[in-house]
Amino acid sequence: MQVLCWLLCLGTAGALAVLHKNQVAQQAIKLYRGKGVQQGHSWLAGNCKQLVGLLRQKNVVVKKLAAAAVAVGKDQSLSEPERLFQVHTLEVFQKELNESEHLVFQAVQSLQRALQGDYRDVVNMKESSRQRLEALREAAIKEEQEYVELVAAEKHQQEALKSALAQNKTLSMLDEILEDVRKAADRLEEVIEEHAFDNNKQMKGVNVEAVLRVEDEEKSGKRKNKSQQREVEDDLGLSMLIDSQNNQYVLTKPRDSTMPRADHHFIKDLVSVVMLSLPCGWICSLVGLPPMFGYIICGVLLGPSCLNSIKSMVQVETLGELGVFFTLFVVGLEFSPERVRKVWKISVQGSCYLSLLMVGAGLLWGQVLHIRYTQTVFVSTCLSLSSTPLVSRFLAGGSRGDKEGDLDYSSVLLGMLVMQDVQLGLFIAIMPTLIQAQSGDLDSLRVLYLLAQVLGSLAAVLLLCLLLKSFLIGPYYKKLHAESKGNKEILVLGMAAFVFFMLTVTDFLDVSMELGCFLAGALLSTQGHMVTNEVMGCIEPIRDFLTIIFFASIGLHVFPTFVLYELTILLVLTLTLVIMKFGMAVLVLSLILPPNSRHIRWVVSAGLAQVSEFSFVLGSRARRAGIISREVYLLVLSVTTLSLLLAPVLWRVTTRRWVPWAERKLLT
Repeated sequence: MQVLCWLLCLGTAGALAVLHKNQVAQQAIKLYRGKGVQQGHSWLAGNCKQLVGLLRQKNVVVKKLAAAAVAVGKDQSLSEPERLFQVHTLEVFQKELNESEHLVFQAVQSLQRALQGDYRDVVNMKESSRQRLEALREAAIKEEQEYVELVAAEKHQQEALKSALAQNKTLSMLDEILEDVRKAADRLEEVIEEHAFDNNKQMKGVNVEAVLRVEDEEKSGKRKNKSQQREVEDDLGLSMLIDSQNNQYVLTKPRDSTMPRADHHFIKDLVSVVMLSLPCGWICSLVGLPPMFGYIICGVLLGPSCLNSIKSMVQVETLGELGVFFTLFVVGLEFSPERVRKVWKISVQGSCYLSLLMVGAGLLWGQVLHIRYTQTVFVSTCLSLSSTPLVSRFLAGGSRGDKEGDLDYSSVLLGMLVMQDVQLGLFIAIMPTLIQAQSGDLDSLRVLYLLAQVLGSLAAVLLLCLLLKSFLIGPYYKKLHAESKGNKEILVLGMAAFVFFMLTVTDFLDVSMELGCFLAGALLSTQGHMVTNEVMGCIEPIRDFLTIIFFASIGLHVFPTFVLYELTILLVLTLTLVIMKFGMAVLVLSLILPPNSRHIRWVVSAGLAQVSEFSFVLGSRARRAGIISREVYLLVLSVTTLSLLLAPVLWRVTTRRWVPWAERKLLT
């Protein structure tokens, strides 16, 4: 009954500005009687009169506030800050009254839409809910703005009071100094204030969402009886925010940049990873497994599937990516130009043939299982890549025969992995094309344009490398070496800066950053073995520490419960994939290797028979873009992890069986 009456009042809202309240009430009663209702006349008349009366009172108050603001603005007895504060306060009150009136009619209109909607249609209900949510978000923004304006007005008032007190007493020298410092600090805050919220809220693509602010239990307990401390810590903004999609956020840039801050969650996470990696890696070394296996187990134990103690997963993974960069830099240092010239044809042909075979096999299975071709191409390409950091750890300290006229397996293996890194850059570049194909917007001209763009970027990178090798890298290292005598900091910093320079260049040209890191090492390796050994001695400790973080970050994405639920199918898929990649690699290498070097195909194939950790990155991008489904993403994630865990076993078995035989063959 009351709902219907309020809807009838809505019909009279357009006449509120011109009709008296008694006329509005009589009109509403007439409409109410027209519906055939016999009761509730007095309730309707009373509420309509009350509503119209409130609105007319509001108009009177708004006019009085406007007149008061004009009078305050002309009052010369007030100081400028005090006058601004009073005018601003009156304007805020006017906004509040107008907004309250707007919210009343907005609520009635929302109720009318809800009653007119079809509740059998879920889409209609969803749209109504979305409209209410948008209205609440807009109201929250306006309320936040009003609160900020009031805080600023209060600050002006306090400054006016301080100015008045200062005029009535003589300031000491210390007070004058502090007053000058205060004014300078206020000017500094105004200069560095970016107004990021106000500047970005109206930008295209910006959505306003409700978030939860979560404080640590210890901090929240301390705040119960300390309001002043709460205000200070609230200003720090170091608490965690959680949105409606369960994404968690931490502070990246504070409003007040003059005060240093630290992310204690990230520090605790890093300490946990390092401390637990030691026993895990130690135990794996004792049982004959590579320590990296223990680091992955460390990530599993600390990740969401077990203890769930890592709060800053993105930050830990970002730090781990630096381990990949420095690992590839060291790989480039060890990959001498002579060995590059010896195996570049084999590397290009081998990596391309393997990728084509994997994609062809994926398309064949896709036809049989009726899977979209974009999904099969993506999954096949991901699975065709192998892990360069993992293999480089295998090769560390390994035997590498290098008889004149023969090829050692490490050169061929690293050459093919480097070409796969190039393919990774190409694949990242064509991912937008796969996304368009997913939505049905595939264009052959677009594909050719993207491929030409990537090839042009690669040509630009190679040209830059030739220029650096000819004119810059030699004098640059000599200068660093001369400045770093007795102080290795300059050398370490110079090498890291060079790595990041090449990384930035390749990223700017839309080529994989990993390729830039490898090229940085390869350029330095052209300066001779003494340079390589000196740089290696400085960079290897940094590389080792960051690599531990990287392998632990891989473990964060391993979910033992999912693996246990689907253990049979995952083992079958992983073993099938490993055997298939091993067999394809043996076949390809048998065709492209010279006859006197075909004995190394077994070891090289064993190094390629796993899936690159970059499948995690590519899979997450494809999952967000809708190229692959959630189920396929979890399968790719699990198969990649299991293949990385099986890789040390396959490598150890193969090298123990074939490396001694290959060395005897080289000697004979």
